[in-house]
Amino acid sequence: MSHGILSLLARLERFGRLAENAALVVLLGSLVLLAVGQIILREVFETGFFRADELIKLLVLWLAMVGSVAATRDNRHIRIDALSHLLPDKVVTSIRLFVDVFAAIVCGVVAWQAWRYLQLEIEFEDTVLIDVPAWIAHVVVPGAFALMSYRFAISVISDIFRTATGKDGQVVA
Repeated sequence: MSHGILSLLARLERFGRLAENAALVVLLGSLVLLAVGQIILREVFETGFFRADELIKLLVLWLAMVGSVAATRDNRHIRIDALSHLLPDKVVTSIRLFVDVFAAIVCGVVAWQAWRYLQLEIEFEDTVLIDVPAWIAHVVVPGAFALMSYRFAISVISDIFRTATGKDGQVVA
């Protein structure tokens, strides 16, 4: 029974990784094409796409959020570890465990507060790009922080499991 669940989790992880990578490629490609196109149109033809600057800002937001989720997935997020080379491995492991717990909590709180802000955008019917509801453009913020919180929590559980069992394997998720 547990093998079936682990297999399902592994497939979901592969699908999530593929979806995140595809989103990053599409977002970055769109951002570059739109920005370069806008520059060419302005400099050569003295015109430009209507609302392109606002769309570029939204693409940067989405790219940053999806990129943050991918960085957390691969444990490649920004980490200040100046002392990790000087301290014993057990102390470094304990500090990283504490930092990951703290990061999971902070990301969870930010996700909750961003969700509350999204509710206000829905209530006040804010719009971007003329008539697009703002909550559609900003839904990535609570979603990304919730995923980062989840990934930090999984990392903590995995680290505790490895420390307790002495195994090198990771929890799949």
